[in-house]
Amino acid sequence: MFKFLIEEGKNILEKDPAAKSLFTAMFFYPSLKAIFYHKIAYKLYKKKRFVLSWIISQRARRITGIEIHPGAKIGEKLFIDHGMGVVIGETAEIGNNVLMYHGVTLGGIGGEKGSKRHPTIEDDVIIGAGAKILGPITIGKGAKIGANSVVLEDVPPYSTAVGAPARVIRKRNYGYIYVV
Repeated sequence: MFKFLIEEGKNILEKDPAAKSLFTAMFFYPSLKAIFYHKIAYKLYKKKRFVLSWIISQRARRITGIEIHPGAKIGEKLFIDHGMGVVIGETAEIGNNVLMYHGVTLGGIGGEKGSKRHPTIEDDVIIGAGAKILGPITIGKGAKIGANSVVLEDVPPYSTAVGAPARVIRKRNYGYIYVV
């Protein structure tokens, strides 16, 4: 676990110019605390220790203001900048090297119990503050979601989506950028 804390601290130093040292990144950033708690809660959730996983998850929520369902799948190097108000649903999947700002929701829009109800965020995605990504959709690798966007449909890889409802305004294809 100490190795995890160091790696995540280094990730914060890379992504946040306000981070001044590894020590401050490891001990004062709510993102790292929330992800640390989530790793524990997720392991318990997978072992069907639901009550204990929820206790840990809710403790993390009270401490950090970041609510991550114990069943959510999170890759490596997720950084939630500022964090307050972030909600990540049960069937959400987050890839590696994702940057997410405060107030983001990865939520559901209803559906049957047990089905995929939340978004899949692929690797290297940036999600702006206040964005709402709803339903069983996929945000492609390297995509950018603008602040306060409401995303209800898939976003292709290496694209930029903005607005409510969000629409793709830039699409990168083979090194060229196309304005849509």
